[in-house]
Amino acid sequence: QVQLVESGGGLVQPGGSLKLSCAASGNIYRDNAMGWYRQAPGKQREFVAAVTNGFSTNYEDSVEGRFTISRDNAKTTVYLYLNNLEPGDTAVYYCFFGRSWYPPFDTWGQGTQVTVSS
Repeated sequence: QVQLVESGGGLVQPGGSLKLSCAASGNIYRDNAMGWYRQAPGKQREFVAAVTNGFSTNYEDSVEGRFTISRDNAKTTVYLYLNNLEPGDTAVYYCFFGRSWYPPFDTWGQGTQVTVSS
């Protein structure tokens, strides 16, 4: 089993920035992907960004150029840098761990709230 612990998130004004972190522990197998989905009130959970253990990245179109995903050299922690935030980015952000950036995933994080409002 893999456990995920998320941190970061909070309230920010439009145009502002935030950093989310997701630390993995446990049975971390070599070929994997980690990343983020988000879910806004009344909407389905949607893909945001992902990075593989080989450092390949994938972004949802609406965040590409504004968000950056990375992971540390130990490949156990993934970071999501959210820049130029918009009110439409308001959601609960969930970290995932799996064999690729396509579902199903082995583990989800507990979720962290990001609110963009003036």
